[in-house]
Amino acid sequence: MRGILVTLSVLFAVYTVLVYGVGDRLDTDRANSGIRSGMRVWQERNCQSCHQLYGLGGYMGPDLTNVASLREEPRIRTFIRYGTGRMPALAVSDVEMDHLIAFLKWVDRSGTSKVPPETVHWTGTYLINEH
Repeated sequence: MRGILVTLSVLFAVYTVLVYGVGDRLDTDRANSGIRSGMRVWQERNCQSCHQLYGLGGYMGPDLTNVASLREEPRIRTFIRYGTGRMPALAVSDVEMDHLIAFLKWVDRSGTSKVPPETVHWTGTYLINEH
């Protein structure tokens, strides 16, 4: 019994070192300060009122979850800088533009937008089926 307790304690200690010590260095997709700044630009410019991420948000514009892998970066920059028919041109600095693009690329790497349309409420929120 004592041997099992010692073994479990040692394994717990090793696991703790791996998760809290080495694990942070292995997580290369963590949002850096540029990505977090890009998220702030997204929020401050109220992009979610027209666009969605993961199928959630406004419906005036397209879902931008995977825009970074679907469109070339110069094209995305042009859309943001000059707008289109219904999208206004965003007056953002070059640094803000870089951060917003970094945020969109980070979102793109995190997954795909496969939220079924029937699970999204007209307000842009996710419906939870409570049965």
